[in-house]
Amino acid sequence: MDNRQAIGSWLSGPRAAAEDMGSDFGHRGERLGLPEAGPGSIAPLGRRFGAVFIDWGLCLLIAYGLFAGGDRQAAGNWALGIFLVLSVLTVGTVGFTPGKRLLGLRVVAEDGGPLGIVRVLVRSVLLCLAIPALVWDRDGRGLHDRLARAVQVRI
Repeated sequence: MDNRQAIGSWLSGPRAAAEDMGSDFGHRGERLGLPEAGPGSIAPLGRRFGAVFIDWGLCLLIAYGLFAGGDRQAAGNWALGIFLVLSVLTVGTVGFTPGKRLLGLRVVAEDGGPLGIVRVLVRSVLLCLAIPALVWDRDGRGLHDRLARAVQVRI
């Protein structure tokens, strides 16, 4: 066997290498009792990034138009605060941001219910720090979702 197969390439990662060697991790969300596909399944990474991109763009527009007075650097700073408020208010009340809604996603507690305000606040603050959102578990959940005991699912 080629060592590259045993280790896995830097593109496929250790999970793919382990699966190639016969390990069965199950589908993403199986440990949480979620279906493999369709409504209620783990939201795909591309849609989640797309939703954040839409929400960030909306926040930049609001910041630039209402708060920054035409200053691009100030707009970025204001946008982060607006992003935090948008996330806390929308995820805390309806379970999704405008970007998540457009892309068919919702944030729910691990048990399927709504998140409480404290968990939404923890999740939103960690999301604004960015690094926790870039560290994932084998179910594809970011550290911000794990610490808030939340999961992003398809609607």
